[in-house]
Amino acid sequence: MDLSALAQLTTGITLLTCLLAVAGVQTYASGRARRAALEDRLAHADQVTEGGRKRHFRGLDRRLRRTALGRALQLRLAATGLDLTPGEFFAGMLTAVAALWLVGQATLAPFFGPIAGLLGIWAAVQFLNWQRQKRIERFIGQLPELARILANATQAGLALRTAIGMAAEELEAPAGEELSQVADQLAIGHSMEDALGELAARLPSRELVVLVTTLVLSNRAGGQVVSALRNLTETLEERKETRREIRTQLSQVTMTSYAVPALGVGALFLMNGVKDGALERLTGSPVGQGCVIVAFALYAVGFVLIRRMSRIDV
Repeated sequence: MDLSALAQLTTGITLLTCLLAVAGVQTYASGRARRAALEDRLAHADQVTEGGRKRHFRGLDRRLRRTALGRALQLRLAATGLDLTPGEFFAGMLTAVAALWLVGQATLAPFFGPIAGLLGIWAAVQFLNWQRQKRIERFIGQLPELARILANATQAGLALRTAIGMAAEELEAPAGEELSQVADQLAIGHSMEDALGELAARLPSRELVVLVTTLVLSNRAGGQVVSALRNLTETLEERKETRREIRTQLSQVTMTSYAVPALGVGALFLMNGVKDGALERLTGSPVGQGCVIVAFALYAVGFVLIRRMSRIDV
């Protein structure tokens, strides 16, 4: 190969590389533009809820959703059923932490400001857990009616997918909302096992696991789903009454678990009220600060132990 042919080949390869590079940059820029436009449309769609309420802290919400903490918070809020975005909840939590920090620092001593702030974070997490558990309890209370509707629909000759859609329309929240998500997932091609498995992951409970397992096995093996759902309805009704009796019997123990740390915090206010500045002098030394931290740790351990001892799995 002579030098002129080699030069032409090199020039051709260089031009081809440049063309591919330009095409790649253009494709990348076009993809980023489409993604930005999609994010803007989704952000605009999330500005107002179905009830007409405007969304707040949209910039914070967009940044928070890109992080692992924001995604986990979004899943937790979805499980609670609260009409809040991660940005709104995070901003509210920061406001509560700042307020508790200032109140603890002003009313007790500067040392108690960070402790009050940490208690604010703990209270926010407990609030989400409480809302999630309350939604789970409401869903469990609707499970007998759900099983009855599915049994009647399948006995009438309807497919299980159609029966789930019918139950989503007839039942109130939270069962209606959760089943609507299952019906939407089935409509776009998800399998019955995957859609019901995500439902059980969002609202974990033994009753729901039993119902999901029954539906999945009946749908897979083609068994007698009507008789299985009839028997399951009676079992769920009995478990519902048992859970109500246990919750009534343990209500006093539950209140005791919250009263113990409340008495400790009340003792701090009482001590500071009897002798003004006593807590500031107490926490002015490392020994006093260590004693306060140990006392709070003991109260936390007592709270956890009382809750564990009063927990009965049915």
